Amino acid sequence: METSSQLLSLDQKKEEDVGTSLFHCHMKQRRRFNPQEEMKFLLHRLIVVASLPQQLADRKDLGVHYEELNQRLQRYYQGDAITGLLLLYPTCMLHVIESSSEVLVSLLQDLRDMQERPHCVLIEAPRVLVMSHDLPSRLFQQWSYKVLNVPARVGRMLSRDGPEEEEEEDTDTLVSTTLSMLLKLGNHLLKATKGSNMPLGSVLDEVPEMIVPQDILVQLLSRGDLLSPQQYLQAYHTPLHILMDSERTWPPSEQLRCEF
Repeated sequence: METSSQLLSLDQKKEEDVGTSLFHCHMKQRRRFNPQEEMKFLLHRLIVVASLPQQLADRKDLGVHYEELNQRLQRYYQGDAITGLLLLYPTCMLHVIESSSEVLVSLLQDLRDMQERPHCVLIEAPRVLVMSHDLPSRLFQQWSYKVLNVPARVGRMLSRDGPEEEEEEDTDTLVSTTLSMLLKLGNHLLKATKGSNMPLGSVLDEVPEMIVPQDILVQLLSRGDLLSPQQYLQAYHTPLHILMDSERTWPPSEQLRCEF
């Protein structure tokens, strides 16, 4: 009997050390997918799109901006690794970032600050495409950027200056197409660069058909139902006001107390 109690006590201690909360369950799932990665935070993924100003002479300037920002954030949030991919098209950008919630909020704040500058020459009209929470694994193994010189796809999609040839896709379809292509591209990059010294840019050059077409991003940027960084941050920092069942009763409990 004493032995059973001791074993039960050891099991309880082990459970307390490992943790049984939802946080620990998510971390356990991530460790199963990536046993070699040191994990101190829940993993989230942010995807944003933005137009590039015509006065942006060199798109590499935006890539350098994010390189320097990532370095500052990693020094401040030590252990919060940043991975992702920044694609710089002729007229717009698509940015995927994977890290902790604190890092992603800092990136959104940087986007908001750039947007609020009166003469910002790096981006215009950034929009949040999606924020994914509590991911089991990373889609990218490092952060990098690529300057693309690809023409906008013609036919089904709408170019920035061209006429509409067919009915436009709805926003949900465009977002779904973008996410699906990014997932396939990320998986391809992971396989192609594993155990290879080939630069990521060279891998992307070999599979232009896997890159999200610029036309799709231009359409997304023209829609009014995507949140700006400012709108997203405002919603993020606004506390939830949940109406309890007790607040739905009539007469209110305060009135009952007064009557009795």
